[in-house]
This record gives sequence, C-alpha cells and structure tokens, in this order.
Amino acid sequence: MTSRPTALVTGASRGVGAAVAHRLSETHDVLLGGRDEETLRKLAADLPGASPWPAELTDYEGIAAAAAGIGELDVLVHSAGMIELGSVSETGVDSWRRTFELNLFAVTELTRTLLPALRASAGHVVLINSGAGMTAKPNWGSYAASKFALRAYADVLRGEEATNGIRVTSVFPGRVATDMQREVRESEGGAFEPERYLRPESVADTVVSSVRAGADAHMTEIVLRPDG
Repeated sequence: MTSRPTALVTGASRGVGAAVAHRLSETHDVLLGGRDEETLRKLAADLPGASPWPAELTDYEGIAAAAAGIGELDVLVHSAGMIELGSVSETGVDSWRRTFELNLFAVTELTRTLLPALRASAGHVVLINSGAGMTAKPNWGSYAASKFALRAYADVLRGEEATNGIRVTSVFPGRVATDMQREVRESEGGAFEPERYLRPESVADTVVSSVRAGADAHMTEIVLRPDG
C-alpha cells in the first residue's frame, strides 16, 4: 500500500485551519496543530489519517521537540494567527509584540525548524495572510504590519528555497465567516454578517488548489474577496 503525503496545519482546531485540514485529509495524512488537544482529538477522529499535534507555537523549545519526529513533510500550512485592533496612539508595545510573536515569529521559527523535512519532500509552504497584508487601514496597525511582514517573509523564503524544490504560496483572503471574524466585528462595533463574507471552505479550496497544482504551476500569491 502506498503511503500518503503528510501535511501539518496550524490553527487546525477551528475556522480556516479546520476547513483546510478537512480538505487536505482527502489526499494527505494531516497533523492537526493547535493548543486545544481535546478539540484536535475530536477532529482527528473524523478525518482519515489525521492525528493531533498539540503545540504552543510561541514555545520554541517545545516546537523543536514536537517537530523532531517529522522526517519528511509535504505540506506546511500556517493558519494560526491573532488580531488586536486599536489606533496607533492607543496600542502599546505589548500588543505589537503579541501580534508579531504569533503572526510572524512563530511562523518563521516553525518553518525554519521544519525546513529539513520540507526539503526532503520538495514540499510546499502555504501562508494564510489577509487582505490587511496588502492594504492597511486605521485601527489595524499591529495586525496589518505583521501581515505585511509575513508577505515579505514568504517572498524571501520562496527565493531562498527554490533550488530545494520548495514552493511557497501566500493566500490573501478578505473577511471570512469565522469565530475570529465575529470577535473582530465586535471590536469594530459592527454586526457579524456571515452571508457577506467568504466561507472557510472557500479559502480551504484555494489552499488545496495551490497544493495540487502541477509541477509547471507555482501559485505564489492568491487574493480572495467575498463576491459582492
């Protein structure tokens, strides 16, 4: 029996990460990355070949230990992230640090840790960015800055690892109907209107399309916006 390729998805316990894990499980054995081990176990029970990969992404020694057993990795999807809204005059340095710690530093360190496994499989790194990673607007300072930096990181990683056969895709979705978006709308003082947003499954379909693209097609950046 031929073994299936392996994918690791962070933020897999909910939202876009969970949707990506579901779609990838059709063709890959998926490591479900997240903090809530119980939720990950329940999700794994419903997905063929899936297993929980509980980890605190900003615990870099713990990440190194958790990744030690991964010899080859075909796909790494960075979906975990956070957002804190506020004007630059009111947002203190601790908020900026928290945002960059998870949205950027955890991504760079996990990728660096897993590069040998990705190189062994000529793997694919997918970074779930944001519309805020292309256009910054008032009150989104720390989040937008972290996502702009994530886009730059993806460009550098793509250039440096091309000779190792690694592909790097940045996905820039607009608003997505997730619990995180509900929290954002509460912070903005607006209504949560899921019918006006992208579905998590639509973002997941895009991720999977980039992963399944032929050898002659490297999808470097994909922009998604709600229809209408």
